[in-house]
Amino acid sequence: MKTVLSWLKNYKKEAFFAPFFKLTEACFELIVPLVMADIIDTGIVNGDNAYILKKGGVLVLLAAAGLAVAITAQYFAAKAAVGVSGMLRKNLFAHIMGMEARDVDRNGTSTLITRMTSDINQVQTGINMSLRLLLRSPIIVFGAMIMAFTIDVPSALVFCVAVPILAFVVIGITRVSIPMFLKVQGLLDKVMLSSRENLTGVRVIRAFNLQDDEKKAFVTRNDALKKEQIKASNFTALTNPLTFIIVNAATMFLIYKGALRVNIGVITQGQAVAILNYMSQILVELLKLTNLIVTITKSLASAQRVSSILYEGKAEDDKPVDGKTDDGRLAEVSDGQAADGDGEKVNEGTVPTFTDDIVVFDHVSLRYSKGSEDALSDISFSVKKGMTVGIIGGTGSGKSSLVNLIPRMYEASEGKVSVFGKDVSDSDVSDLRDRIGVVPQKAVLFKGSIRSNMQIGNGSATDEEMTECLKKAQAYDFVADKGGLDAEVLQNGKNFSGGQRQRLTIARALVRKPKILILDDSTSALDFLTEKSIREEIARIEDATVFIVSQRASSVMNADMIIVLDDGKAVGIGTHEELLENCEVYEEIYYSQFEKKAQ
Repeated sequence: MKTVLSWLKNYKKEAFFAPFFKLTEACFELIVPLVMADIIDTGIVNGDNAYILKKGGVLVLLAAAGLAVAITAQYFAAKAAVGVSGMLRKNLFAHIMGMEARDVDRNGTSTLITRMTSDINQVQTGINMSLRLLLRSPIIVFGAMIMAFTIDVPSALVFCVAVPILAFVVIGITRVSIPMFLKVQGLLDKVMLSSRENLTGVRVIRAFNLQDDEKKAFVTRNDALKKEQIKASNFTALTNPLTFIIVNAATMFLIYKGALRVNIGVITQGQAVAILNYMSQILVELLKLTNLIVTITKSLASAQRVSSILYEGKAEDDKPVDGKTDDGRLAEVSDGQAADGDGEKVNEGTVPTFTDDIVVFDHVSLRYSKGSEDALSDISFSVKKGMTVGIIGGTGSGKSSLVNLIPRMYEASEGKVSVFGKDVSDSDVSDLRDRIGVVPQKAVLFKGSIRSNMQIGNGSATDEEMTECLKKAQAYDFVADKGGLDAEVLQNGKNFSGGQRQRLTIARALVRKPKILILDDSTSALDFLTEKSIREEIARIEDATVFIVSQRASSVMNADMIIVLDDGKAVGIGTHEELLENCEVYEEIYYSQFEKKAQ
């Protein structure tokens, strides 16, 4: 919660004026019963209509002034709440974008979406209501008590009993309800997950006729959420009836006590009415306070969930390294030299000299979470600049896991991964990834145009450079048919076929002019001829080191080095010919796709 509230420091003026004007309104409200007492004791008793009209005018002025300051307070409270939630949402999004991939995987997309939307909206509502009512309601309650004591001490003693009991009820309900609302938000995550899975996988669900099963699963999760929400709501709903019982009992006592004291002439009728009005004010404010407590309880639960994400591990994108400033730029050196993209020698002690081995895996293992089995186990190899490396293996053998370690999408659990002559754990992530082009398994395009998607790879690329990369990726013809670089791209590229999306993502990676290009099973939707043409174009790129992940032997057989994975282990490393002779797994994969020649 401290993390969330720390953003209020940017809205100090609003955070001060909102409760200030609400307290001013409270002061106006506390004067009203005294004015009413004067009207009864002087105006009505004496039949003085002029006095009644005069005091009535005072009441109108108090109401108008109260309305004005209330609107002003609402403005400042809303400005602070919306501003804080906007900044919080922006920073949470930025933090999520910088989180380790394993942290994103552990939390789940649905949870992160819920915290970006529902939880932050709850925090916004909580801040708004807190700035307006958190101080106002207690001031009215205690102010009414004090004013009642100024009128008649014996009658006002009932306040000293009723208010502590009410405070005990409100605090007790709050302490119990916070864990309940935390559980409600957790169940909301599950409903969000179910909704997201069904919407993104609706075609598969229909293809396998699983609509009824998914409906049942959703109903089960939704019913669990409904049940817990009703339980939490029923418990917090106890606040109102308990409050009414206590306050009405106190009111009954005041009426009885006040009537006796009026009869004996200790207090006037107007004073008795004023004390009752103060009790009514306490009742109204406590009702507001109970609603506020429920809202704050939800906000606190949501704030805890948001804070837990903000404290999650973050990829050290901004980690200062030798020769780098805090923002990742190359530091100035005495002789004016700096490292270029090829890793040529620069001023010693500033940026390390890159060796011929552009990628080195030294006894690398990877576990996605504590206690889980190794996704990769004891992998060692080295790749020289300009080589083409094929990575092949069965489904789940760890191919994608291996190439994800190169741009530091995940951290190795054991061993060391070196890229450009430097341990990736000591490298600046932004600088590292600026030199790497990745085409993931799932071809992802963003809403906009082909040009805007290409510029994700290189924002300064010219039309000629983008066109050239489209040609290399065998995408130029269908792009030209759709209207060229300014052709529209729908969300997730839904107006393109699977093969077209893959070719566009390859072109997007090529326009980056990467020193290392990773193709993670990115041609699976392409025919063999198109795939062959793309491989030939990529092979012509000078000095590019290419990693090709595939289950097709034809995709990797011409690579300079082939790494064969089986259950997370490298069971073979070598050329196509070498592996056919001494790697049983590679031989099995190859001859399952090609006819074995008769000896």
